[in-house]
Amino acid sequence: MALMTPQEYIESLRKLKTRVYMFGEEIKNWVDHPMIRPSINCVAMTYALAQDPQYADLMTVKSSLTGRTVNRFTHLHQSTEDLINKVKMQRLLGQKTASCFQRCVGMDAFNAVFSSTYEIDEKYGTHYHENFKNFITMVQDNDLTVDGAMTDPKGDRSKAPSAQADPDMYVHVVERRPDGIVVSGAKCHQTGSINSHWHIFMPTISMGEADKDWAVSFACPTDAEGMYMIYGRQSCDTRKLEEGASIDVGNAKFGGQEALVVLDHVFIPNEYIFLNGEYEFAGMIVERFAGYHRQSYGGCKVGVGDVVIGATALAAEYNGVEKASAVKDKLIEMTHLNETLYCCGIACSSQGFKTKAGNYQIDLLLANVCKQNVTRFPYEIVRLAEDVAGGLMVTMPSQKDFESDTVVGRNGETIGDICNKFFAAREGVSTEDRQRIMRFLENMCLGAAAVGYRTESMHGAGSPQAQRIMIARQGNIQGKKQLAKDIAGIQ
Repeated sequence: MALMTPQEYIESLRKLKTRVYMFGEEIKNWVDHPMIRPSINCVAMTYALAQDPQYADLMTVKSSLTGRTVNRFTHLHQSTEDLINKVKMQRLLGQKTASCFQRCVGMDAFNAVFSSTYEIDEKYGTHYHENFKNFITMVQDNDLTVDGAMTDPKGDRSKAPSAQADPDMYVHVVERRPDGIVVSGAKCHQTGSINSHWHIFMPTISMGEADKDWAVSFACPTDAEGMYMIYGRQSCDTRKLEEGASIDVGNAKFGGQEALVVLDHVFIPNEYIFLNGEYEFAGMIVERFAGYHRQSYGGCKVGVGDVVIGATALAAEYNGVEKASAVKDKLIEMTHLNETLYCCGIACSSQGFKTKAGNYQIDLLLANVCKQNVTRFPYEIVRLAEDVAGGLMVTMPSQKDFESDTVVGRNGETIGDICNKFFAAREGVSTEDRQRIMRFLENMCLGAAAVGYRTESMHGAGSPQAQRIMIARQGNIQGKKQLAKDIAGIQ
């Protein structure tokens, strides 16, 4: 099958029997729901750019398994150049959507599970690697979107999976059959889960022998029997349901999406199982996936940051302060922070290495440094954006007020007339354009898009302390001490 077009992707979602719930009710036509459709448009952009010849080198690549042209989001990295192009592709998509485009988690899961299954088979003589190669070939040939599902609810985080009062706090095997397994549990915060054709489920922590039933990884179609999703709320999300609020939404076309994915005794055939009780490999999958996903943030968040910086510069221009030295300095600082994130993404990619399975993995230390910076810099970037934009970003009347014909003035002025008069921009700039850029910045800084740009930057791919643990583990302090001893002459 050829690469899918955006419309083919959207139509493919309609053919699924995915169960979606929102505000306590099942959503039958979730593909066209105004709160969900912007996130689908983001995924569709990954298909649109792959059809564009000018982006062919970034968006498409030859499959290492079949030799056919595939979307890079389904690719197994074969070189450091592949790793670098991945980051460049993610920056491009961030620039095009100013949102989370949702296919990165699956791409990172592909590469983590591919190399891990090879080493599990090497030790135990299992067939997980062959299972996975067959699965990823099917994904590539059909240009599918796959969600990487890692984060469990966890319950009492002081206890291991097997010690939880409720065993469903971590996804686990409840029954083993000759032809497969039955699993139950849930995954939280699942980015793009509803918009995906399939899911790859992975462990979320390292495990011990008592946790064997929770050490499980597998693939599952999104509309499998017993699987359903409860849509997560975002700040200001119901603005998307309001009539005449296309400006107030801030980014009317694109958006992100997260959901709780529930598995209620779902059957998984043997051919889709990639880990089943080999508990000592759970940590390997987690560490490798986290490394790839922490690299990803050096691309996607940078692309979104490019748009935030551009919007801030426009706000300054519309306000007539673009020549002020303080404003120029703030834009320089925003650019410096954003490019520093990009440097980290490129650095951990350029220092990548070949795994036993043959695909390439990033430098884990530098990937964790990348993500540690991502937990901080976007917050400072939006702080500076709010500083430059001014209070109007959050106190402006609604779009309906600007368009209102209700008479309030002594000379017959309407509410719309008054709003357009007193919120006018500099000469030559329409009030509506100023209104649009302010609402866009509001959306990015503290509205629905802040989920993907701020809080996801903090907690996605692991919270800050997770990176600090890995930095401590991989920082080679003993080696650095020896360097100092050698130079200082200490025996």
